[in-house]
Amino acid sequence: MLADSVGVPDPSCIAHLHCPPLVPALAAETAIAATNQSLDSWDQSPAATHVERRMVDRLCELFGYGPGGDGVFTSGGTQSNFQALLLARNWFARERFGRRVKESGLPHKSKSMRILCSEAAHFTAEQSAAHLGLGENAVVTVPTDDDYRMDPDALDATIADLREREREPFALVGTAGTTDFGSIDPLDSLADRADEHGLWFHVDAAYGGALALSPAHREKLAGIERADSLAVDFHKLFYQPISCGAFLVRDGDRFDLIRRSATYLNPEEADLGAPNLVSKSVQTTRRFDALKPYVTFRTLGREGLAELVESTLELADEVADLLADAPDFELVNDPTLNAVVFRYRPEGVGDDRVGRLNAALRAALLRNGDGVVGRTEVDGTTSLKFTLLNPKTTVEDVADVLDAVRNRARTIAVADRTLRR
Repeated sequence: MLADSVGVPDPSCIAHLHCPPLVPALAAETAIAATNQSLDSWDQSPAATHVERRMVDRLCELFGYGPGGDGVFTSGGTQSNFQALLLARNWFARERFGRRVKESGLPHKSKSMRILCSEAAHFTAEQSAAHLGLGENAVVTVPTDDDYRMDPDALDATIADLREREREPFALVGTAGTTDFGSIDPLDSLADRADEHGLWFHVDAAYGGALALSPAHREKLAGIERADSLAVDFHKLFYQPISCGAFLVRDGDRFDLIRRSATYLNPEEADLGAPNLVSKSVQTTRRFDALKPYVTFRTLGREGLAELVESTLELADEVADLLADAPDFELVNDPTLNAVVFRYRPEGVGDDRVGRLNAALRAALLRNGDGVVGRTEVDGTTSLKFTLLNPKTTVEDVADVLDAVRNRARTIAVADRTLRR
């Protein structure tokens, strides 16, 4: 099995938001499996319940939520984003239509409800809308600027158009770290629009949330403290084993929108007022994942984690400079986080063939063990992507991968003459 697995800690494994885990977190993972706690009820996980609550309090403090903030650990951004839109849907249906969705189902006018996000946002907005009975067409994407951030003026125009057509926008999803470019929406400006129009403001910070650790970079998240809810992943830039995420809300009372009780887990007259976390989650049986970041924070501290994050951001800038100076490569974006998008574009390869060449190069690198490089589409053309999460990766390691790209390109060009003009 190991021989045919991806070596995530290898410096040439730079395709996805897939981090090498820290040793303290690996030790915690072993303890999680050995103790086999379940976070649905306190009597199944007394110590684990209190550790998770302590971690949630620390996260609320990290992201600027006040004492009313609350949260729950999740499997990652997909679950966190779903739970955010679940709460937003139920909240809006109650406030706008006087409908308690949990008991009575969707109101008839739910067909007019709309979710706003940028055209660069994660696919989980559409996925969640489908799961919530609203349909993928309930998601309206807003144009981005040249840096792939949501354009606030375009958002204003989109909301005005929806109102004119008697549609009901109810949730605004901002992104702090898009998958392809690491772009961060102007969160403060989006929060202003959410306040003005009475929208639930959710921030998907699954990727970029770790910037809150860094005094040098946390200002990029300005406005996140105004979000009604946010998602953060620890199996990305917090260097935790998969899976580990959290969903936070600024007002913990909002969990009442999905709260329910079962006599065998969390009876309403709970013994001794014991905290049963099942009512905050869309899961019942749930792992003690909070132990991993808890142990990591205790071992490295916030400063130690911040140093790891900052080193990868510096590496991304160095790699971008390397690509910009190379005549046979095209840099597609200046990195905001540690994602660098580029194309191999040698002399003599026409624009209509560049995408096909880069797709073939990615496959050849993987097939021959040269490296695991990401792929995306930019303006309809296949591009390559480095996601530089490994703090041990150096610019020399990346230069070796670029040399491998050049070598494979020569082989491909010989085999496929159509790539030439």
